Amino acid sequence: MSEPAKPHHPNPQGKGEKSHGGDFSYVGIDAILEQMRRKAMKKGFELNLMVVGQSGLGKSTLMNTLFKSKVSRNKSVQSNPEERIPKTIEIKSISHDIEEKGVRMKLTVIDTPGFGDQINNENCWQPIMKFINDQYEAYLQEEININRKKRIPDSRVHCCIYFIPPTGHCLRPLDVEFMRRLSKVVNIVPVIAKADTLTLEERDSFKQTIREELRANGIDVYPQKEFDEDAEDRMINDKIREMIPFAVVGSDQEYQVNGKRLLGRKTKWGTIEVENIAHCEFAYLRDLLIRTHMQNIKDITGSIHYETYRVRRLNESNGHVISQLSDHMAVQPKANGQMEEQPGDLQTNGVAAQHEALSHEM
Repeated sequence: MSEPAKPHHPNPQGKGEKSHGGDFSYVGIDAILEQMRRKAMKKGFELNLMVVGQSGLGKSTLMNTLFKSKVSRNKSVQSNPEERIPKTIEIKSISHDIEEKGVRMKLTVIDTPGFGDQINNENCWQPIMKFINDQYEAYLQEEININRKKRIPDSRVHCCIYFIPPTGHCLRPLDVEFMRRLSKVVNIVPVIAKADTLTLEERDSFKQTIREELRANGIDVYPQKEFDEDAEDRMINDKIREMIPFAVVGSDQEYQVNGKRLLGRKTKWGTIEVENIAHCEFAYLRDLLIRTHMQNIKDITGSIHYETYRVRRLNESNGHVISQLSDHMAVQPKANGQMEEQPGDLQTNGVAAQHEALSHEM
């Protein structure tokens, strides 16, 4: 007579998790990291980058170089020279789904053709500022909905890469004014475009001049010193702050150098290797945006810049609601024997009015 089969209990241990059966004191708290990793892998990631600078500085090429694919906008061939420079600043965005080693990311690149290309560039940052605030407003409207989406689409601009022309002298008034205003609402990373047009001595002198001008004008670019979380972060970010602005060279052309395939620019003196730190600082910019600080950039966008906007909007709405309620109460005195409005009714009306005000403003 055969023995009865023993019930089979599936092993709940996840893939990649280690067994600690022999460790009596082991509880398993560290397994939360693997759980978070699996959940994040399923959900995927989002990154929204804005590039700002005058035409001809290689914005699209640098984006393609960063992600080693055609992620930036395609330039259409225009026969009329007058059509090549937009009369006003346009905001154009293009999104891509990128996957690498099982990690999925939705990348959105926002371009601003027409910026700085006019004879009169007064207030040319206003359309860009409006676009950034509009994305905050769209996110806020989703948040205050009674029936919110399980995952709110995030179109907020996480980082703005500002391209500085390689003049070798100093920042233009336009550069100073743009970064001074926009650094209050978005993370700004300044770069010196087409840095191969400068000698190493000119490049270092130009970088030092720009850092001094940023300090003199109170412009706080990313990574902001006030947001360093601890001494370790401060030490890492101080090294980055000493290198800003990054002197970069972009290229989506591949060449063979010493038997290796690499991205670069070929000249009659040799090949400028984009990812060679002896040639330019593209590798430092890539590491900052993608490999080391991507999540921190997104965190600062959500907890600092967006939060500042949210608080301001809610305060504006509260002031509007209080004004409406005060006007309502001051229309006429209560007649004898008439029931007064209860505080609970006022609170309910106030919440409803606040929601209505937020939904219809802007």
